[in-house]
Amino acid sequence: MNTPTSHDRQRLPISTSLEFLTEVTHTAKPPKSMDQRTVYVSVLALGIGILAAILAQFLQMLIGFITHVAFYGDVGWSLVSPAHHALGPWVIAIPVLGALVIGLMARYGSPAIRGHGIPEAMEQILVNRSRIPLKVLFLKPLSAAISIGTGGPFGAEGPIIASGGALGSVVGQQVRVTADERKALLAAGAAAGMTATFGTPLAAVLLAIELLLFEFRARSFIPVLAACVAAAMMRAGRDGFTPFFPMPALPWPDIGAMLACVPLGLVVGLVAVLITRTLYAVEDGFAKLPLHWMWWPALGAVAVGVVGYLVPRTLGVGYDNITDALAGHLAGKTLWILGTAKLVSWTISLGSGTSGGTLAPLMTVGACLGAGLGYAAEILFPGTGLHPELAALVGMAAIFAGSARTLFMAVLFAMETTWQFSAMLPLLIGCGTAYLVSSLAMRQTIMTEKIVRRGVRVPSDYHSDFFLQEHVGTYAQRPAVSLREDQTLGDVMVWLKSGQPGSLHQGYPVVDAQGQVRGVLTRKDLYLASHPSQTPLRELLGRPAMVIAEEADLRQAIRMMAAANVGRLPVMAGDGSDARLCGMLTRSDVLGAYRHRLMDQYHADEPARQPG
Repeated sequence: MNTPTSHDRQRLPISTSLEFLTEVTHTAKPPKSMDQRTVYVSVLALGIGILAAILAQFLQMLIGFITHVAFYGDVGWSLVSPAHHALGPWVIAIPVLGALVIGLMARYGSPAIRGHGIPEAMEQILVNRSRIPLKVLFLKPLSAAISIGTGGPFGAEGPIIASGGALGSVVGQQVRVTADERKALLAAGAAAGMTATFGTPLAAVLLAIELLLFEFRARSFIPVLAACVAAAMMRAGRDGFTPFFPMPALPWPDIGAMLACVPLGLVVGLVAVLITRTLYAVEDGFAKLPLHWMWWPALGAVAVGVVGYLVPRTLGVGYDNITDALAGHLAGKTLWILGTAKLVSWTISLGSGTSGGTLAPLMTVGACLGAGLGYAAEILFPGTGLHPELAALVGMAAIFAGSARTLFMAVLFAMETTWQFSAMLPLLIGCGTAYLVSSLAMRQTIMTEKIVRRGVRVPSDYHSDFFLQEHVGTYAQRPAVSLREDQTLGDVMVWLKSGQPGSLHQGYPVVDAQGQVRGVLTRKDLYLASHPSQTPLRELLGRPAMVIAEEADLRQAIRMMAAANVGRLPVMAGDGSDARLCGMLTRSDVLGAYRHRLMDQYHADEPARQPG
């Protein structure tokens, strides 16, 4: 099956309208980080946040309805656990029937409903200019409701995040916005969906920054923040202000508890790596089956049903399992059985290509693992001060930080969902350790492995733009070798062939009698000119002069070169009528500046020697 690569992306021509070129090429000012467009996109994002909150509520009610009908044979709209059913062994058939419906929807509706949700949104951002088809907006929540409502071991938040992202993308396709602005709307919808589920606006903004926006710019995250605030207010108006995972107040940790979070984070990080590799190994195993992929979810659902029959608490969203693990209501082998069974059920089901998510299952496994290690530490090392409840909280956050490499989102998510702000330092230590282990042990994450296999390059490092920090005047060639507009073509050609200083340059600014730049001519322009040798250079100039101030930044110079498709810019000193030609900046000069940056980044300086 063909998969999209970077070569399949649509090649878009640079606009050559007079307005665009005037803005991009005839100003030495860098683009503003905030402008009226940001306000406009933020207003759109506010509406998307409200709609995403309504969509989240509808999806939760739909999951509740299907759960009531499938497991209890009654009508209800509240989220209930399937664990208390009275179906006996017949419970195995319910996930299989739901998976058969999902397979049909994926084959004859849209294959985009398969998978985790977030990786698919990332792929649309990176490859398809943040365009998600309209039918995904309807099919994704419906398929997810069927999957979870018939016992799938997934949380409601994954499909809600994916559906909110689809909502933002669809809105961004119906109004006139740029691809960057549509990306912000997609991220706003996804983050609003997460906020509407958990009541975690700040963690949702960080999720959008770390997994969807791939940047930290005000014009990107302000719309996301607007959507999250709107969704949080909608949720608060419905449910009030309460923690999503209530647990007893944790004491402020001592030094022993914080130090114990290092080995805890190490173990959880290794488990996160193991889970990621196992999930994709299961996916690879299903891909080798001699069956159409439409039938894979039904095969995976057999495991869901069998595990659910043996350990009923693995069925459905399982938010109560996380709450019980954090509150200390689970202990001993119950923790290990639940965590292991949930992991097996989720890995096989998601690996089969059904419609599901990652956040709640991973949190369940992490909370059970952390609590189990906390109880073990109390027995083996009673002086550490690492309470099982604190260990469960750190484990819940660290497993997501390690598998998805969303460090700050994981820390804030744990604090916002439990209101345990006293756990900030243990969370930072445990999540930071798990993040480090994951970064050293595997190149990709649970979110990026699938799309990287399809040839999509996913950004991983966000840093300030070096070219915004460097001035044009620092790297321009001085002085500029210029030609006069009244010189003839023949005289210039003789000079070019003379080998005199400056005659070997590839381009020259052309100035008038007052020294004002009128344009630029390259050697190619001069050699290919079909004019008589007596032709003055002014008649060879074909475009207005484009100059840049020496105090401008290199990013602006790159924008001007790219927009006008030129390789050099005259550099001016002074302002207005007093501006004078002082140098020339070429593409080679820009590359030379970047070479200095690479040397600073990768070349270690010799230690400074003290005199004497």
